[in-house]
Amino acid sequence: MRNYLLDTHTLLWFLNGDIQLSKLAKENIESSRSKKHISIISLWEIAIKLSLNKMSMQVSLTDLKNEIINNGFKLLPIEFNHLTTLLALENHHKDPFDRLIIVQAITEELTLISKYQNFVLYKNLNLTW
Repeated sequence: MRNYLLDTHTLLWFLNGDIQLSKLAKENIESSRSKKHISIISLWEIAIKLSLNKMSMQVSLTDLKNEIINNGFKLLPIEFNHLTTLLALENHHKDPFDRLIIVQAITEELTLISKYQNFVLYKNLNLTW
C-alpha cells in the first residue's frame, strides 16, 4: 500500500479532470492500492483564495469537502509535530501553504504528489508527479 498526500493543485486538477494532471499522478490517485490524503491546509488555502477572489469554484467549500471524502481521501489535520518540524525545514520555498504541506508529507511519511519539481530540494521528502 502506497501512502500519498496530494498538493492543492493536484487535488483540484484530479477532481476537475484537468489534462494538466500527469498520467502517473492520475494512476497513483486512482489505484486501489493507494491510500490518499488531503491536507486541511489545502482547504484553508482554497478558502483564503476564494475569500480574496483569487480563484473561483463551481461548488461550495462544503461540497468540495464532501467530494474529497466521497472520493476516498482522508483529511489530514495540522498537528503540533508538523509545526515543530516546520521550524527546522530548509528555506528553499517561501509559500507557507506549500511549506506546511511539505512538512506534513515528511512527518507522516507520505509521498507528495505535486508538479513542483523544485520540491526535490527538501531532504526526506518523497515526491512524485
